[in-house]
Amino acid sequence: MAHHKSALKRIRQTKKLKIANRQKRKTLKLAIREVHTSTMVEAAGEKLKSAQSILDKMAVRGLLHKNNAAKKLSRLAKSVNALKS
Repeated sequence: MAHHKSALKRIRQTKKLKIANRQKRKTLKLAIREVHTSTMVEAAGEKLKSAQSILDKMAVRGLLHKNNAAKKLSRLAKSVNALKS
């Protein structure tokens, strides 16, 4: 167990951050799943925009590496473009 006051505070902070990060990853997963499962091109385009926003925010905040976010976005765009043809 931690012996210092600052260590106890860090434990409390990491618990909060862990819960928040888990929620953010879950919303990202759901957004990606919605893009992949949509069959209408217009709906898929709108869902792609929201997923892109979430991906960009996560990359800026450090929850995802920027290249990982770019890869995920590229694959989502590719799946939406496949619906058009």
